[in-house]
Amino acid sequence: MIAEPFLQIDNVSRHFGGLKAVDEVSFEVARGEIVSIIGPNGAGKTTLFNLLTGQLPPSAGTVRFEGRDIGRTRSNERARLGFGRTFQISQTLTSMSVLENGMVGAFMHERRLPAAAARAFEALERVGLAKRATDKAGSLTLGERRRLEVARALAMKPQIVLLDEVMAGLNQTEVAEIIDMVHALNATGVTFLVIEHNLKVVRAFSRRVLVINRGRVLKQGTAEEVLSDPAVVEAYVGKIRA
Repeated sequence: MIAEPFLQIDNVSRHFGGLKAVDEVSFEVARGEIVSIIGPNGAGKTTLFNLLTGQLPPSAGTVRFEGRDIGRTRSNERARLGFGRTFQISQTLTSMSVLENGMVGAFMHERRLPAAAARAFEALERVGLAKRATDKAGSLTLGERRRLEVARALAMKPQIVLLDEVMAGLNQTEVAEIIDMVHALNATGVTFLVIEHNLKVVRAFSRRVLVINRGRVLKQGTAEEVLSDPAVVEAYVGKIRA
């Protein structure tokens, strides 16, 4: 047990017919942590995120946030409770401005345009995109689009942000910038749950790591413990970039 968990997942499963995409997964996240989830493609990581954010209901098990069972709570209600998220495939609205993209997240809590714009601009400042606020989102580089997705999540004033392969396709400089950004945001109190394939990023990000294979938890513990475990090395060397 970790100290003061505020997100608790107990024996959560999701079945699609006979396929067990997520199979009795249990773990906890404490406020202020950065926890990484690793595993091969098809292991069930994104399905697990969908269960946490309400895109899918669990077939079994419970999800508790600040002690409240939210397993059947809709995704928009979870967003209001404090869940923010980015997606594996970019969800940037390319025909809209950078600021307008941020406002999509801000409207979760703000109904007035000036207030939503102010909240979105603040989020853009936190990810280093304030100078691009009036530009079309389609003009951004991939790295900037990833930052914009984080800003849109931040505009929702989240307590926890789920990052789904936010580093995918980025060069080394962009990866380093995202790592620094996440650490800076974490220092302000934002908790992160991260799906990541790059083990160097995992080591830089997280003190705790969860390994999922075929929908089940293979190992969880500190990054040092997990990434040096012979079973993990045997299962993932060559499947996850080192």
